[in-house]
Amino acid sequence: MRSRKYLKVEQAPLCWYIPGLMAGVDEAGRGPLAGPVVVAAVILDELNPIKGLADSKKLTALRREKLYDEIRAKALCCSIAQASVEEIDALNILQATMLAMKRAVEGLRLKPNKVLVDGNRLPLLGILAEAIVKGDDLVPCISAASILAKVYRDHWCAEFHLEYPQYGFATHKGYGTVKHLAALREHGACPQHRRSFAPVAEVLR
Repeated sequence: MRSRKYLKVEQAPLCWYIPGLMAGVDEAGRGPLAGPVVVAAVILDELNPIKGLADSKKLTALRREKLYDEIRAKALCCSIAQASVEEIDALNILQATMLAMKRAVEGLRLKPNKVLVDGNRLPLLGILAEAIVKGDDLVPCISAASILAKVYRDHWCAEFHLEYPQYGFATHKGYGTVKHLAALREHGACPQHRRSFAPVAEVLR
């Protein structure tokens, strides 16, 4: 059986409240044609800083991998959650992302007194929250969340590629590249393709 190191969603059975804690939240995988949307929530430790945090898209894959391990080792707590393809198709990608964000925040072992979310939309959390456009490049805890979500989803794609190598998930990560669209036309959709997304729906007509 292959390792599932990156495919286990983290959840916390207990939630403790410490005043002043700030959680950053970001997602990966809203745009692809396949796979779950992944969200991470991170509370950093001010006494144990992490150098080099930035928008995950601006980092090399190797740098993201190293920061992924460092964040998990140094953060006060972190949580990774997802919304499945079935949930994306049933709810739409925006609502599925909001659901995954709620799951990630609720999965934190420590309860933050404020949540900072990348973008301009907020899930219903019951906690003070603020949406910050380009927060993944401006706010360290959101940068950390973007890195965890990105690496987690990239590893999901690598694992899924082993089951369906004909689609090339390991290279395009599920995005609608020329190669991916050609594979869709040739092989049809696999169980992890989002049927509600137009390029997939067109193939299934």
